[in-house]
Amino acid sequence: MTEEKKDRDVGSVRTWEVVVASLFLAFGAIVMWDSKRLGASWADDGPQAGYFPFYIGVLICGSAIANLITAFGHDEGLRKGFVSWQQLRLVLIIMIPSTVYVFFIANPWMELGIYVASAIYIAFFMRYLASYSWGKIAAVSIGTMVTFFVMFEIWFKVPLPKGPLETWLGFN
Repeated sequence: MTEEKKDRDVGSVRTWEVVVASLFLAFGAIVMWDSKRLGASWADDGPQAGYFPFYIGVLICGSAIANLITAFGHDEGLRKGFVSWQQLRLVLIIMIPSTVYVFFIANPWMELGIYVASAIYIAFFMRYLASYSWGKIAAVSIGTMVTFFVMFEIWFKVPLPKGPLETWLGFN
């Protein structure tokens, strides 16, 4: 990436206000639609399952519309650059591995469980961002997850998502 591109902005504040408000509007509309499917009115015995989620969806949509109206206003501050490529790169260094981490915990086709995924996540950041030796990485990432496993699964009896390693070790 050239120096000129690193310093260039990635969209304006207005552009990103519109993008995010539109996403929230779509999300709120989905919440409202699905709440109607569940029943969003008041029944004889109280609120139906979708009653409160429906009104949360209404609030989300209302807020998104208010943000869209503000974004299309004539405020000159909304025309300035939102983020430079260099700043965006720093955000993506954290966001992409975090997304992959959640995928490895929650994806039914590649479910590693929270402990193995967390050990890999810690190891990745220790190596990529801080260049620690593999011995330190193994000690910290595995040691931390063994400590959390003992604390949550054995002491507190709080079951967290497990993967094939925990099943192989006899924990279900």
